[in-house]
Amino acid sequence: MTLPAAGFIGLGAMGRAMALNLTKAVETLYVADLSTEAVAQLTSAGAVACATPAEVAARVETVFVCVPDAPQVRDVLFAKDGLADAGRDRLTVVDITTMERADALTIHDAAAKRGMAYWDCPVSGLPKRASDGSLTVMFGGPDDAFAAAGPYLNIVGSNVIHCGGMGSGQAMKALNNVIYDINIAAICELLPLAVKAGLDPDLVLELVTSGSSRSFASEHFAPRMLARKFDDDFPMQWAYKDIRNIQHLAVEHKALTPLMNAMTGIYQTAIADGHGMAPKSSMIKVYEKALGVEFRRPDDPE
Repeated sequence: MTLPAAGFIGLGAMGRAMALNLTKAVETLYVADLSTEAVAQLTSAGAVACATPAEVAARVETVFVCVPDAPQVRDVLFAKDGLADAGRDRLTVVDITTMERADALTIHDAAAKRGMAYWDCPVSGLPKRASDGSLTVMFGGPDDAFAAAGPYLNIVGSNVIHCGGMGSGQAMKALNNVIYDINIAAICELLPLAVKAGLDPDLVLELVTSGSSRSFASEHFAPRMLARKFDDDFPMQWAYKDIRNIQHLAVEHKALTPLMNAMTGIYQTAIADGHGMAPKSSMIKVYEKALGVEFRRPDDPE
């Protein structure tokens, strides 16, 4: 069944992959992005390019937004030629952007005053899963909004979760990512120690990707650490908003979070040491520096 026309704003690595999947399922997908190259890739797949978010909103009732953070979302919605300038009586904005939960709630309230229904809907998964349409999708909003958005979300994700009311999508995404971050921090802490103790790095890699310590974090990052590949993933600094979300929830509910606090400390140290624009696996460099070793094959060139 072909879905009604929709809009998509924000064609980065994740957004572009999701939008390409939507072009195969909707009557027409109207897209906008600052990158002419990204827009051209979508129009080649059958999408229709729009010059501004307002132009997208003038043509559809549902718009997906996937941009870096809250300031960019505010621009898409409220800046000149933003979605609000279309003056639509009915417009639903499904925001795939990951941001602080407090920002999402504020944007929701501001959007409502401009006649827009705004719901948070971050996703989990790398660009490959975005391309495959196998993302985990976390929707925050009322039942009727989830029912309306569901057919579209099932195109971009294989596991679509209705997390609860507005803001719950951001809370759920942050919970997932902080657990992931704790896993990464543990790997980064112990792999240099294994090298210092004289263990073979290749055998350690085999262990952490097959034994009881195996996790998505070890499968994804440990081979990259061994290959000294620290330039092909989401920057640590940009992902810090997930930690802040859980910190706020912990304070609000007086929760004990010693593992998260320890992970946050090493995360902050790695950023302070200049690794903020590198992937989270760069936390290993803090421990390597302390021990005077590197997690690499002995015969690999430095």
